[in-house]
Amino acid sequence: MKTLIQAALAAGAAAVSLAALPAHAEPAKPECIAPAQPGGGFDITCKLAQAALKESGALEAMLRVSYMPGGIGAVAFNTIAGQRRDEPGTIVAFSAGSLLNLAQGKFGAHTAADVRWVASVGTDYGAVVVAAESPWTSLKDMMEAIKADPSKVILGAGGTIGSQDWMKAALTARAAGIDHKTMRFVAFEGGGDCATALQGGHVQVCMNDVGDSQAAIDGGAPLKLLAIYSADRLAGKLGEVQTAKEQGYDIEWPIVRGFYVGPEVSDADYQWWSDAFAKSMAAPGYDKLLADRNLLPLPMTGDALKSFVDERVATYKELASSFGLVAK
Repeated sequence: MKTLIQAALAAGAAAVSLAALPAHAEPAKPECIAPAQPGGGFDITCKLAQAALKESGALEAMLRVSYMPGGIGAVAFNTIAGQRRDEPGTIVAFSAGSLLNLAQGKFGAHTAADVRWVASVGTDYGAVVVAAESPWTSLKDMMEAIKADPSKVILGAGGTIGSQDWMKAALTARAAGIDHKTMRFVAFEGGGDCATALQGGHVQVCMNDVGDSQAAIDGGAPLKLLAIYSADRLAGKLGEVQTAKEQGYDIEWPIVRGFYVGPEVSDADYQWWSDAFAKSMAAPGYDKLLADRNLLPLPMTGDALKSFVDERVATYKELASSFGLVAK
């Protein structure tokens, strides 16, 4: 995974230019659809775009954020690919979870070729989150508890079987020598809903993401991170959290965050968004906007992003096949 991110950064650096925006007018009434309830990773992605596009001057109007939950992105994808195919002012947030669902056919008959991929704006990482008062102080503690009695540990996950949160748990179980089918899962629409259930004591663990989990902690939520699925420890305050690898579970789960538009959006409007994001990601304050959201750079636009998406979908299909979720 680390090699993948490095390759993507190299490709993105070549694709993201500092050129001035084209003369084509910015779209009227720009909107970013977060395909989940407020408070999760999609919400963070749209609000990052909102801030970056405004601060860089790439977008004069304020980007409106709206919410379209359902199927961890399926409802939004099907809506844009089906009924709202040519809206020039509408972008939709996607993540690694969206690509994993596409790989498993969870967006119905639609495939990655049914939308236009605009920009990747950063990368997040998977995380294991528990209540602050949890007796577990490490991922190993948690896995030992599951091994002792799987029925007593309820894991919350954004999405059902096969979602990226479920996949992180299943991979960790495999690494621990536990049959993933014995683990207890409760499916939520997104990370925000899972965090709420965790605070209410309805689940003992959330297989979540660093970005929205740390944002909740920074906001006063009584939660703590047990592990991060990154190759190396992250910077800043997150440097105190051990990686899953350090704790004996050789698993990485980077989470690309970005945007797509409808398949019939004109070339001119598509290019406007691509160049707007390129300008925003090259702006002096962009690194701080990422850091404030506990994200790392992964700048890609246009063809570089499309190639990345195609590669990821193929890789995720192989991973899902290894758990018997799709036919090989």
